[in-house]
Amino acid sequence: MIARIIDSSIANRFFVVLAAIGLALAGFWAVRTTPVDALPDLSDVQVVIRSNYPGQAPRIVEDQVTYPMATTMLSVPGAKTVRGYSFFGDSYVYVIFEDGTDLYWARSRVLEYLNQVQNRLPDGVQSTLGPDATGVGWIYEYALVDRSGGHDLAGLRSLQDWFLRYELKTIPGIAEVASVGGMVKQYQIVLDPYRMASLGVTHAQVVRAVQAGNQETGGSIVEMGEAEYMVRASGYLGTLADFRSIPLRAEAGGTPVTLDDVANIQIGPELRRGIAELNGEGEVAGGIVILRQGADARSAIAAVEAKLEQLQASLPEGVEIVTTYDRSQLIDASVENLTSKLIEEVIVVALVCLLFLWHARSALVAVVTLPLGVLAAFIVMRFQGVNANIMSLGGIAIAVGAMVDAAVVMIENAHKHLERWAEENPDTVLSVQERWRIVADASKEVGPALFFSLLIITLSFLPVFTLQAQEGRLFAPLAFTKTYAMAAAAILSITLVPVLMGWLVRGKIPAEDSNPVNRVLTRAYRPGLDWVMRRPKTALVIAGLVFLTTLVPFSRLGGEFLPPLDEGDLLYMPSALPGLSPGEASALLQRTDRLIMTVPEVETVFGKAGRADTATDPAPLTMFETTIRFKPRDEWREGMTPDMLVEELDRAVQVPGLANVWVPPIRNRIDMLATGIKSPIGVKVSGEDLGELERVALQIEQAAKNIPGVSSALAERLSGGRYVDVDIDRLEAARYGLNIADVQQIVSGAIGGANVARTVEGLARYPINVRYPREIRDSVDELRNLPVLTPSGQQITLGTVAQVRVTSGPPMLKSEQGRPTSYVYIDVRGRDLSSVVGDLQEVIAAEVDLPPGVSLSYAGQFEYLTRAYERLQIVVPATLAIIFLLLYLIFRRFDEALLIMGTLPFALTGGFWLLYLMGYNQSVATAVGFIALAGVSAEFGVIMLIYLKAALERRGEDPDAEEVSAAIREGALLRVRPKAMTVAVILAGLFPILIGTGAGSEVMSRIAAPMIGGMITAPLLSMFVLPAAYLLLRRPRPERPTQPQGEEECVTQPS
Repeated sequence: MIARIIDSSIANRFFVVLAAIGLALAGFWAVRTTPVDALPDLSDVQVVIRSNYPGQAPRIVEDQVTYPMATTMLSVPGAKTVRGYSFFGDSYVYVIFEDGTDLYWARSRVLEYLNQVQNRLPDGVQSTLGPDATGVGWIYEYALVDRSGGHDLAGLRSLQDWFLRYELKTIPGIAEVASVGGMVKQYQIVLDPYRMASLGVTHAQVVRAVQAGNQETGGSIVEMGEAEYMVRASGYLGTLADFRSIPLRAEAGGTPVTLDDVANIQIGPELRRGIAELNGEGEVAGGIVILRQGADARSAIAAVEAKLEQLQASLPEGVEIVTTYDRSQLIDASVENLTSKLIEEVIVVALVCLLFLWHARSALVAVVTLPLGVLAAFIVMRFQGVNANIMSLGGIAIAVGAMVDAAVVMIENAHKHLERWAEENPDTVLSVQERWRIVADASKEVGPALFFSLLIITLSFLPVFTLQAQEGRLFAPLAFTKTYAMAAAAILSITLVPVLMGWLVRGKIPAEDSNPVNRVLTRAYRPGLDWVMRRPKTALVIAGLVFLTTLVPFSRLGGEFLPPLDEGDLLYMPSALPGLSPGEASALLQRTDRLIMTVPEVETVFGKAGRADTATDPAPLTMFETTIRFKPRDEWREGMTPDMLVEELDRAVQVPGLANVWVPPIRNRIDMLATGIKSPIGVKVSGEDLGELERVALQIEQAAKNIPGVSSALAERLSGGRYVDVDIDRLEAARYGLNIADVQQIVSGAIGGANVARTVEGLARYPINVRYPREIRDSVDELRNLPVLTPSGQQITLGTVAQVRVTSGPPMLKSEQGRPTSYVYIDVRGRDLSSVVGDLQEVIAAEVDLPPGVSLSYAGQFEYLTRAYERLQIVVPATLAIIFLLLYLIFRRFDEALLIMGTLPFALTGGFWLLYLMGYNQSVATAVGFIALAGVSAEFGVIMLIYLKAALERRGEDPDAEEVSAAIREGALLRVRPKAMTVAVILAGLFPILIGTGAGSEVMSRIAAPMIGGMITAPLLSMFVLPAAYLLLRRPRPERPTQPQGEEECVTQPS
């Protein structure tokens, strides 16, 4: 069939070229329109439910909101994990779905179940779905700064909330613009309980009066003078004077009691759960731009920057927008880095072809087919929706060498055929028809085997497609693009390459022996081959011993999920001890930012304590998240590297009570949303009793700190929150006609303060808060003496009907699958992940006592690593079986297919030794490299065996042992050039990736390292092992002489 395709392509060569031109044009269109990002979207399909329950403690939020909602969401079809977070006044429930679930289908199902649970939630709980965004959605952050001092934090926050936020939301691809930091302006009604008691005004009356005095209504239409007039009655509160004149009741004689009589009205900041700080200079307001899932990050950032530049003119004088995080720099660096690598690879491959073939136009055939294969991969990427990112471009980059293999061998074979024809017809001019016949014969001779060998490389990536969760989403783009590029190369090799050879491979074709490179290779190969042919069994034993040396690096290599990615920016994420006030959090944040700014390479520092106003940020006030932007690399000190920079920052920032964690921004946000863990290793402690959970978590923290390689370990505190408990005496309250709800209204509304309405000021909306004065609620004794007005008009104190005392409790609560959970965060530096987790598991088993009902699980990157290796253990053998089947289809003999399969382990030797010598750990990236290596090393075996078989077949039906040996020597020795070229173009394509630096190089070099190491040892060993093994396989065994049976007469010999 392949031969017929080659003949058809040559016969219809004009249409083949037209199709190639069409492919090129479509490819250029795909390159221009393919969405661009730095990393693939590694996030799980997840839907976030954010519920606001103002003024309530975490325990109350957990019991009344998070727990009923989380347990209901466990029933959602396709939901695999439900994670709950209960904070002061806020509940977050993350519903994580199985891979492949459509996001919008998932959102509709969550909304359906949310409607079922909504009426079981307390009054006042407002639940909303988070944006249709993912963990990589935080693409741009900015701060609003007023260096002139004309605007306070409330003014800056108003500009962000009511101006910039809505303008930026209009940009295509933006799911949400979250506000962070600053202060929200609030109208505060501070009640005087003693004046209220003397005038007989209750707290409930004040709330109703404020709500009734802050509204507008319409009065339909009236007709006057043949015209219609729409009627409206204004009534929104707009000034402090409006508040003061709100009537509460009328005294005898018609004297009104107004709000001014019982309260002090002022403007102040709303209670804050998030703080932002810039460069250690003080607090600022800011915004976070969140990308919609599947949108083009690069074009969205460009649109955001253009919009902000346009809006700068509309901001008040003195206010400026400062960019604090911009992912486009990483995207541009990644794409530029890999694009330059692709160009370098094409140039190197072209030079290798020229060096071996010694014929420029022949090299041009290989070079022309290479970009066409790349463009074909882009076309499929574009229609499949795969972004151009580090991994998808990397897939094309590692395929470049193997893509030209078939073309190179076909061109070389055409050279050999033309050379043979010239020897047989020395005085004849080659006609056009004869040239096309020779090209067709040469292509058909090796085409089918080459097509199947490229198919082997293509299908060898099947294990990567089976990876799940984060590791699957990370490497799937690479697997897709490598597969598409190799498939395109396979198709081009039997269609376009023969056509181009017929047109371009002409003129004087230099003989193989005339090339000095070929002569040197043949001269070097001949002595070794002669020795192997004389001692084939010894050669196989030596090869086996060389393979056994693989145990040395294999036993010493560490393990990690992925190498640390240099994203250009860095995130400082320490955790403070619980019970931190906003003021103290702000001071700590400013202090750490100033310390970070002392490092010369730092350009800007944008610190965030607590959470931004988005469902994608469930951070407590004790969690700091500082985004550090560095200056360009050429402005760094001599010899400074990213690793050294982290060490210097770690030395510079030493603050008591803070445990340092330095992480890359994108990967960390993805990990946090996927596992809830912000460090490379996380230990989840689950159970029922919070006290037991904390005890076990603290034991793990102490045990982990003593393990080599652990830079920090921090267990979440479940009892560090400070509470004022008001225990109501039901009987005592009943004597005064009070129920539990009556007393609780005083506690929730007056003591803590409650937002009862909102003012409408143009487009802006500001909350109205009712509370008691601070001086009578800032100590336990004052709270006990708080006056309470009974329904009968009596004035009593809160201490009369309730006990008021200070206790400790959880500052926040986390749950997974409906069970309370505590996390231990462990950061690792200077040692591989697997070794640290191995030691950690041993120490925990020996030192930590697990009470009944408490369970442990390991999360974070180690979880991904374990899951990936478990899956690969199943799929890799299946892939080897597929490779064996394809080898059988090529050679139609089981022994020859097994022979090539037997050479694959030799590829492991060089792969593991190179990893060891370069100091790399085993990871999913190196596993992908070994999977890719299996295909290309099998391809080399196929090419080697093709020539050995062809040489043997030329000897006739039943060659004797000497003829078999001579045929194998001829097949191995006379065709050194195509084998050397195959190895050279693959190595030439991979070498720029191995030595490359810049964005994405950490992952790509670890994929390339085992491939380069393996493609050095596998061909070297195969060039000696395959001839030796094939000789033993095909050499006829000498027949044993038959013993005479004594039929002949014995003849006496004369002495």
